[in-house]
Amino acid sequence: MFNIQQYLKEQRQVVEDGLQRYMLQEQGNFSAHIQSMRYSLFVGGKRVRPILCLAAGRAVSASLDVEEQLLPAACALECLHTYSLIHDDLPAMDNDDLRRGQPTCHKKFGEAEAILAGDGLLTYAFSLLSHPEIPGPATATRLQLIHVLAQAAGSQGMVGGQYLDITNEEKDIPFDLLKTIHRSKTGALITAAVHIGGLAAQADKKQLQALINYGDAVGLAFQIVDDLLDVTASTEQLGKTAGTDAQQGKATYPAFFGLDKTRALAQEAVHSAQEALASFDERAEPLRALAQYIFNRTC
Repeated sequence: MFNIQQYLKEQRQVVEDGLQRYMLQEQGNFSAHIQSMRYSLFVGGKRVRPILCLAAGRAVSASLDVEEQLLPAACALECLHTYSLIHDDLPAMDNDDLRRGQPTCHKKFGEAEAILAGDGLLTYAFSLLSHPEIPGPATATRLQLIHVLAQAAGSQGMVGGQYLDITNEEKDIPFDLLKTIHRSKTGALITAAVHIGGLAAQADKKQLQALINYGDAVGLAFQIVDDLLDVTASTEQLGKTAGTDAQQGKATYPAFFGLDKTRALAQEAVHSAQEALASFDERAEPLRALAQYIFNRTC
């Protein structure tokens, strides 16, 4: 039986080692700025997105050299994700004091410094993907990875989803708009993670579409579970302030459907994700297990 906890422990270490290898060091005139970037990047986290990226690459190709072809891209995903968390926590956004059980970047360093730390991580992600002296796939494939990540992160992906999220607080919105918000602000980057893994491993068109379908379903499940945890978990469990969705008047799945129906919808999304991988062999077992792990997580 596949041991997801052992797998996650091993893969987190792979990602941590990659981040330590590729992340800027605190030195020179930019030392304090880089310190604030590193603080949020290394304060903790499950590293779900880079792990999904690595797992997708391995599902396509047993011979893929992960460290040479995919690890820098996986690290770029985590840099970009961390930028989004820093900006999410700002007073103008979700105004949160805690992230992963520690003071948020703006509480630790100041608001302006946190904005710039996020900006630095965002742009460094693309530096990692494009740097000629950092290992990675061929130039044409790198261009594809950059395009996929930029699309997922931008105004019709994560940033657009965040915009819709904050501008529709305290409003009665249709369910279709809620799905758009969830698929954009959370799902887009998760889908990009497996898309990038597939591209780097030279997936064919059918494999790539299957991975995208998987990512769409897993991304939706992830955000639905986040909605649930905001209602059911404590601040200590979450590592961030619990109950903020209701306080800020955000549209959520529990607000639409209640807890039991929301859990059922999250499990349906996980089932859809696993079904999307029907054409893959046992190399995709980590992806299948990751989908169920996302449903089962408690924080």
